[in-house]
Amino acid sequence: MSSKSRMKLWMIRITTSVLIWICLVQLTILGETWGPRVLKGWPPCLSHESAAVLAVKSSSEVPARALPPKRVYRNNGYLMVSCNGGLNQMRSAICDMVAIARYLNVTLIVPELDKTSFWADPSEFQDIFDVDHFIMSLRDEVRILKELPPRLKRRVELGVTHAMAPISWSDISYYHNQILPLIQQYKVVRLNRTDARLANNGQPMEIQKLRCRVNFGALKFTPQIEELGRKVVRILRQEGPYMVLHLRYEMDMLAFSGCTQGCKQEEVEELTRMRYAYPWWKEKIINSDLKRRDGLCPLTLEETALTLRALDIDPSIQVYIAAGEIYGGERRMASLAAAYPNLVRKETLLEPSELRFFQNHSSQMAALDYLVSLESDIFVPTYDGNMAKVVEGHRRYLGYKKTILLDRKHLVDLIDQHNAGSLTWDEFSTAVKEAHAERMGNPTKRLVILDRPKEEDYFYSNPWECLEPSYEDEL
Repeated sequence: MSSKSRMKLWMIRITTSVLIWICLVQLTILGETWGPRVLKGWPPCLSHESAAVLAVKSSSEVPARALPPKRVYRNNGYLMVSCNGGLNQMRSAICDMVAIARYLNVTLIVPELDKTSFWADPSEFQDIFDVDHFIMSLRDEVRILKELPPRLKRRVELGVTHAMAPISWSDISYYHNQILPLIQQYKVVRLNRTDARLANNGQPMEIQKLRCRVNFGALKFTPQIEELGRKVVRILRQEGPYMVLHLRYEMDMLAFSGCTQGCKQEEVEELTRMRYAYPWWKEKIINSDLKRRDGLCPLTLEETALTLRALDIDPSIQVYIAAGEIYGGERRMASLAAAYPNLVRKETLLEPSELRFFQNHSSQMAALDYLVSLESDIFVPTYDGNMAKVVEGHRRYLGYKKTILLDRKHLVDLIDQHNAGSLTWDEFSTAVKEAHAERMGNPTKRLVILDRPKEEDYFYSNPWECLEPSYEDEL
């Protein structure tokens, strides 16, 4: 009898365990449905006062935005991209690659960022951009993965893949006719140069709008960068309006461009040595004076100060310097500081501890400058580099915020005439204002130059197809 009792007891235990396990599985599957209903039936464990506080808090919370539904399509393969250049060069390239992946019905692998350029920034995509937001916000357009599936990842590690640099300024049909067959053949293709690989104009409207959607919506910076950017803006706003001056007067810019106006002879020699040290900087022999007269050099600090004064920019305004280390240091900054004494930088507004994790990460530093530039009352770039162009376009998207687009070729001619005594100050100031009356970020269409895409207006500086009200509607 004792043996039978023990057997019966064990059977009851086993049966009970199975039933409990089945119940747990069912609750896990149906938890989202049944959970709230079960909880509603439980007796309250809070006081009426606590419940009222929670009710107010719940009603004030913004509901989470629903994710877009996944787009279902037959996957033609996998596209890997290795971006090159600085932050904003890579930013526009990422927008292009998303549009291309969508058009080809392939899966995009989260882009790799440049770590071998002059800046040697080791940042990964997720160190700068909110990678989960990037993937989820675009899932109704294209499938994006953080890495290849294991089998294909192993093939890439073994070198069994195809890598290439697509042709610059290509039409979307080039990718359909030339790149898609390679993806279908090799399953995985890596594009190892991505800057300016999609044409500015002549693309389907849905392609242009997707480029904008990525740029203005999907490419959010990390929460840490966003919060620090907001802090800088708050500090500036406490003192009143501010202007962002995007100076391109760093050593690498001057060496690359060959622009040496106002530099000492030893500085000219140092810049020349640097230009020859980088083999991918193809232009070596450069006539600085000729290039300046053609408007192809960034304005010097002295030229910038004269221009801002001529435009009647309030000398008491806060001027946030969005730039790296200025070549020539205090000597070159002196004239600008004399004309506009309220010069600030992120390094002077934030504690060293707040920037500690950004040191030696030029792209993360540039991301802070980008956010502060977007929010400024006036944005003035002294050279039309990638940041100047992308910020210009983003400010147009935000409501055509004031962006002074300097006509450098005209300006240096006027400045030379003024310095030579041919123009009085009043004549010089009037001429500068007249030259820039329609260069304040006003609604306009891009300049199109057939067969010379490098000379025409950049898509990201004026994505008029995406702006409201559309410029096309005003014609």
